[in-house]
Amino acid sequence: MTRFRPCIDLHHGQVKQIVGGSLRDSGPGPKENFVSEKPPSWFARKFAEDHLTGGHVIKLGPGNDESAREALTTWPGGLQIGGGIHSGNAAEWLEAGASHVIVTSALFDEQGHFLEQMLEKLVAEIGREKLVIDLSCRRTTSGWTVAMNRWQTLTDLEVSHATLDGLAPYCAEFLIHAADVEGLCSGIDVELVTLLGGWGKLPVTYAGGASSMADILLIDQAGAGHVDVTVGSALDLFGGTGVKYKDLAAWNRR
Repeated sequence: MTRFRPCIDLHHGQVKQIVGGSLRDSGPGPKENFVSEKPPSWFARKFAEDHLTGGHVIKLGPGNDESAREALTTWPGGLQIGGGIHSGNAAEWLEAGASHVIVTSALFDEQGHFLEQMLEKLVAEIGREKLVIDLSCRRTTSGWTVAMNRWQTLTDLEVSHATLDGLAPYCAEFLIHAADVEGLCSGIDVELVTLLGGWGKLPVTYAGGASSMADILLIDQAGAGHVDVTVGSALDLFGGTGVKYKDLAAWNRR
């Protein structure tokens, strides 16, 4: 059964919802759908009270470490952490209270070439049971290509059953943002969800475009109950109007 997984996205130390495809290292800042006046601890506490496990904190760029630690300290063992994680600091973030660490960019070189030895080093450091591999991606002519560096750089890794099979022995879960629809509240990438649901060998969380409870039902159906979902900009908790947080909390209690 599809479960709702909560998220806390951090940008410049604040809880935000942004359009994923607008993240850039230079030029104008990202398009912001929501900027919270509440601290990360407020959201972490709410998720803990509602027993919404398996959610994640994502650091979108520098300046977010303190806010991330605040969330993890509020709910030790209740949240995963991603953004700038590598073999040198993964254990530190687990000690700070993360249940798992989420990794993408550290598994590639600057040109986007996959480095299997970096994955092996990370697993040797913390164990596969604490690792979530982020295969967030963009649509390309070949299907979906993993994008790193805050979704700015395409890699040489495709999102496919073969890729999932190859990486599964090294991790506990996968997290996959559909970067092209992330933050747009314009509907999910049904084909991607179908691909992920057709695999179903490890937990997979999908994020991107969910704008209504109808989209949640569609993910449950297209993903054959094997794909969990994160809802961001459409959620009333983050200023959205399409999905009510209480409805998702109730969904998980079914």
